[in-house]
Amino acid sequence: MEVSRIRALRGPNLWSRHTAIEAVVICEPAERALSNMAGFDVRLRELFPLIGEVRPAAGGEVLSMAHAIEFAALGLQAQAGCPVTFSRTTETSDAGVYLVVVEYSEEAVGRKAFEIAEALCRAAAAGEAFDTNAALSELRELDEDERLGPSTGSIVWAAVARGIPYRRLTSGSMVQFGWGSKQRRIQAAEIDRTSAIAESIAQDKDLTKKLLDAAGVPVPKGRPANSLEDAQAAALEVGFPVVLKPQDGNQGKGVTVNITTPEGVAAAYRAATEISDEVLVEKYLPGHDFRMLVVGDKLVAAARREPPLVIGDGVHTVRELVDEVNRDPRRGTGHATSLTKIRFDDIALARLAEQGMKADSIPAKGERVILRNNANLSTGGTATDVTDDVHPDLAARAVAAAQMIGLDICGVDVVCESVHKPLEEQSGGIVEVNAAPGLRMHLS
Repeated sequence: MEVSRIRALRGPNLWSRHTAIEAVVICEPAERALSNMAGFDVRLRELFPLIGEVRPAAGGEVLSMAHAIEFAALGLQAQAGCPVTFSRTTETSDAGVYLVVVEYSEEAVGRKAFEIAEALCRAAAAGEAFDTNAALSELRELDEDERLGPSTGSIVWAAVARGIPYRRLTSGSMVQFGWGSKQRRIQAAEIDRTSAIAESIAQDKDLTKKLLDAAGVPVPKGRPANSLEDAQAAALEVGFPVVLKPQDGNQGKGVTVNITTPEGVAAAYRAATEISDEVLVEKYLPGHDFRMLVVGDKLVAAARREPPLVIGDGVHTVRELVDEVNRDPRRGTGHATSLTKIRFDDIALARLAEQGMKADSIPAKGERVILRNNANLSTGGTATDVTDDVHPDLAARAVAAAQMIGLDICGVDVVCESVHKPLEEQSGGIVEVNAAPGLRMHLS
């Protein structure tokens, strides 16, 4: 058997509308009918029990080694968690030469699955051992690295459901929809019409606050600080408790909230300056953390975000409780899963110290132990949908904030006691605007 001319069909093609790997497989005379290969089918199933039924696509078709590779490549991807269903093997006009086509969801995974399928079939034919579990683990890890994140992936699958073809332009989150003159491009939750100026404004938290304040949108008092002494002075100006955050940070990195002492300001300043040279000091707003998703001139989703925390059981230490929470299969190290693992870093240890605890402390049964004050999912927080509860006036403020910055798709971070009332009635405010909002909290 020889496998040659492996190529990726990255759009609608001769075989289907699915992206697929196409290869030429040349089989020796003895390999052109599996019925002539004594014990091959049994050995193949012993090596890969979940391969599924190897059956002809049409009545009377003779199954060959090429068909075995086809079903192995498809089955390997399916067991690795890839949403693939289509495959086809066709004999050409040349005797023993077959075209094998197998759908893929990620090109690198499809190519690797084809390579593993070839090795698996060779092992079955020769009666040799093959570590299928290790091969599947390798495919799953590759798929985890290659597949689209939850935000981009949700947009892509919505396009697929509407019959819109797509193509990944990079190994990251840049995707093209359509093929002709009306094609559009996205990068995560940003579209090709997103203003670069609006995105730049959103990254500058101080400028964002000034524009929102000018538009009459409630925001917390505060100002930038370029040194620890300046940050201490700014904290005294606005009054404790305060929040320190990097001026151009994202995903909650380097953010510390509810700081009540000068020592806390010093620790928070060090954490913030690891992300940005300039730090923003703001008045701390009490209440819950909400994310409002604005698309166009409408509020389309809202979620209440909870900070990363564990619940004591009177037996295990805080570190052990965190390890237990992180074992949840929904939690991963990046953004590919619906939740992110809780990080045990200096900010978490400082937050524990505020509660009179250390990593090896054993909290009482039922005690809530907060590991961070900011509630970003990227730092281990959780989210609950509250879209239907948002007061119309609060929704209008979120839309006004997005339009003031100039964003068509915008994540508006709001801190307030309840979404059932306008911001002005509860001393709430908008603390941040995001140009490429994560969608997973609204989807999972």
